[in-house]
Amino acid sequence: MGSKPRSLSGIKPTGTPHLGNYLGMIKPAIQLQETHETFYFIADYHALTSVRDPEQLRENTYDLTAVFAALGMDFENHAFFRQSDIPEVTELTWILSCITSKGLMERAHAYKDAMAKDQEVSMGLFSYPVLMACDILIYDSNFVPVGQDQRQHLEITRDLAIRFNHLYGEAFVIPEAIIEKEVATIPGLDGRKMSKSYGNVIPLLAPEKQFRKAVMKITTDSKSVDEPKDPETCSVFALYKCFAGKKEQEDLAERYLAGGLGYGEAKQLCFETLNAELKGPREIYQQIRNDKTKLNGILESGRDKARVIAREVIDRVRDKVGL
Repeated sequence: MGSKPRSLSGIKPTGTPHLGNYLGMIKPAIQLQETHETFYFIADYHALTSVRDPEQLRENTYDLTAVFAALGMDFENHAFFRQSDIPEVTELTWILSCITSKGLMERAHAYKDAMAKDQEVSMGLFSYPVLMACDILIYDSNFVPVGQDQRQHLEITRDLAIRFNHLYGEAFVIPEAIIEKEVATIPGLDGRKMSKSYGNVIPLLAPEKQFRKAVMKITTDSKSVDEPKDPETCSVFALYKCFAGKKEQEDLAERYLAGGLGYGEAKQLCFETLNAELKGPREIYQQIRNDKTKLNGILESGRDKARVIAREVIDRVRDKVGL
């Protein structure tokens, strides 16, 4: 682990990763390794607010680990681990809960959203911004990549760290946001945003036949082969753009506008371009997905790196509060 600034991200194990997760979180996360010392954790404690099937939770955790391995995560120099393997994080959550006002939690988006939808609110959902803050603070993280929708969580984290430092003396590094570039909305099979909740996803490392079948299912309008088509309103083109170079994008856009290109051919081109990037990772994924010994080894090595730092931070905090 080097002298680069430390960046931290979590990913919830709530299902098989799809192309939207890949472009929005996983690919940028792996690229970040070049400039930062990265800590990635599988947020299995957070998943308990919604996942009630223990076997599913375990399998989703292995799935994510295999996906990161297949896509080239450098486990030697970076840490990839289960949130629940670091007991210090829940200890810190209690300590910080004791200086967190109820009003701050009531302003959190997830809580307000659940209230607006008249959903039952568990204490886990209500106080999960505190756990999220502790996920960041327990590793002395300098930076946290966040999209616009998560900025509030980082602001809450900073507020709690500053409040603690003010009350007890310097204990926490105050993290800063790396505001992620807005990734274009990744369209799903039905043209809406790709999302598990809409059931319109293309699984990231599905077997090639299944992957091609999903791409071929993307909804298009009913224009005939001969008619000119608008690439800017076509989901197939939107997905192609995320994987093709600038020249290829321009060439295909011209063919759309000229007419003579059928959607079947456009989908096949889209599939080939996506598959070129994902074929290698898919093979690695299929080799290691069921190798629990290897996957556990990755998670244990990440746990050992993360716990060294978590232990230092919790000792510092315990000392400050008088435990």
